[in-house]
Amino acid sequence: MSSAATRPADQDHLWSVDEHLEDILATVRPLEPIELHLLDAQGCVLVEDVTVPVSLPPFDNSSMDGYAVRVADVAGASEEFPAVLEVVGDVAAGQADLLHVGPGQAARIMTGAPLPPGAEAVVPVEWTDGGLGEGPVSGMRASSLAPEGAEGHVHVYRSAQARAHVRARGSDVRAGDRALEAGTVLGPPQIGLLAAIGRGTVRVRPRPRVVVMSTGSELVQPDESLGSGQIHDSNSFALTAAARDAGAIAYRVGAVPDDPETLRSTIEDQLVRADLMVTTGGVSVGAYDVVKEALSYAGDEDEPGSGVDFRKLAMQPGKPQGFGSVGPDHTPLLALPGNPVSSYVSFELFVRPAIRALMGLEDVHRPKVRATLTAQRALSSPKGRRQFLRGLHADGEVSPVGGAGSHLVAALAHANALIVVPEDVESVEPGTEVEVVLLG
Repeated sequence: MSSAATRPADQDHLWSVDEHLEDILATVRPLEPIELHLLDAQGCVLVEDVTVPVSLPPFDNSSMDGYAVRVADVAGASEEFPAVLEVVGDVAAGQADLLHVGPGQAARIMTGAPLPPGAEAVVPVEWTDGGLGEGPVSGMRASSLAPEGAEGHVHVYRSAQARAHVRARGSDVRAGDRALEAGTVLGPPQIGLLAAIGRGTVRVRPRPRVVVMSTGSELVQPDESLGSGQIHDSNSFALTAAARDAGAIAYRVGAVPDDPETLRSTIEDQLVRADLMVTTGGVSVGAYDVVKEALSYAGDEDEPGSGVDFRKLAMQPGKPQGFGSVGPDHTPLLALPGNPVSSYVSFELFVRPAIRALMGLEDVHRPKVRATLTAQRALSSPKGRRQFLRGLHADGEVSPVGGAGSHLVAALAHANALIVVPEDVESVEPGTEVEVVLLG
């Protein structure tokens, strides 16, 4: 793997949240476009406009199960004086050879079937006797069960205007129209539209592959019993889920013990499947901060330009952060703090925008709104730090959830927003309007 070297000029610099994010987004570049089959492109971002080659629908078709008729033949029809028409056959969806509807005639027609020549409108089957001579009906007999239903006569009890219950050719989109714009994220409706206009593949930026790993010898898997001094590894699960929620293909690596060589070799092994690497834990100033120790060493001569810079940010939680690149392809790496709330807040502020930038999206940020603070007492915040408090936002108001401690993961599970307290504010009174980052 590549080396890392802190920049001496930055070691004593207290970075702002904005400076750190700006540095990340200036470094991360969108992934190169590739051609993918439709289902493989779900969640990806289009890199080019898609135009419609064939109008949708490509022909006039029925929006109802009923009878294709001429308007003049059903004019004035009523239950007392129904129009009696000769049924000349069936028109089913997908049928190529269409029969002709002449004066005094009708054709049974199914939803989506092309309007046959001569017909001007469709009367729903509920307006007829279904060809049974027994008064209004609620549906048609199945063709296989009653083939004679396509012959004989039908009584029509209501008149119809021209083009009634007819979907016009091109009424959805017309040939030459722009179906989707470059920059569109492909969800199920967009993939359905692409299929409908005949596109089997599409050119997109692929979903970023993100590798997430926790560090710490005290960490064990959630389904394992805890020994003395051990805790379950929650960060890697939360951040892997968050990466997937952001649009990435995310891989979780089991917790790495506090050994620099093990961490370096694990990172090197994982580079083959990573467009972005995320570590959590080991970035502070303790004697066992393994990420900082493992990545803060002299660079390899054959990999210039790589390195991980460990910084202190003017924020709470999440003061210690690391950012740089590793490996021969200069894969971006973000090193986050180990406390659960610190790591999650750091992910939302820095990793999620990086993932969205890799996808090629223009807007990489969570939405922000202004809301009125509802709380039992004033919120305090350390001077010179931008604080991010967990909050519950609804109907223009936001209330804090849990305390300010960076280990309080239970409160995080009940929050849907982050309350932002600026660096120059040390106290926020209830009723004050505050900035809120929406997490949902």
